[in-house]
Amino acid sequence: MDSLARLLDLLAARSARRGTFTLASGRQSDLYIDCRLTTMHPEGLALIGPLGLHAIGERGWHPDAIGGLTLGADPVSYAIAYASQLAGMPTRAFTVRKEAKTHGTGKLIEGPFVQGDRVVVIEDVITTGGSALKAIDAIRAAGGQVVGVLAVVDREEGGRAAIEATGCEVATLARASEIVARMPSVGGAR
Repeated sequence: MDSLARLLDLLAARSARRGTFTLASGRQSDLYIDCRLTTMHPEGLALIGPLGLHAIGERGWHPDAIGGLTLGADPVSYAIAYASQLAGMPTRAFTVRKEAKTHGTGKLIEGPFVQGDRVVVIEDVITTGGSALKAIDAIRAAGGQVVGVLAVVDREEGGRAAIEATGCEVATLARASEIVARMPSVGGAR
């Protein structure tokens, strides 16, 4: 089984659930995808790092650093940064806080981000695109150049188009429809 197929299986088994859910966007959905159950799992990290690095390279983005809004982007960014080191193309990872610290240096971006960096914004799940858009704004305000957005999952609910409307190309490893197709159908639950 190839790595992408295995990742889709993990997302279907670990991260996707049927029911009635309120998403971070406030929208109601009968599908919830908690990527963290896969992205924080050892096997998920081992798959996502190389797959994400490959997707970034395939688009010719060549970032200096990668990162996005905490918490969803964090494990994905770190897995890709680790894979980049193993591949001999080190790419730094950083985190964008939801709000600037009120103490110390008051940073909104934590980690080895440097003004002028070419950046790929990382997202775990794109629904409306709100988290990625917030990260894009913070990175641009700090002097970074956003060259693209990479998400593990696109819920296929318009978020990709909202991000692309800012001039950022979007790449995803999986679509919600691909995950749903792999979910067990017994009672509609995983």
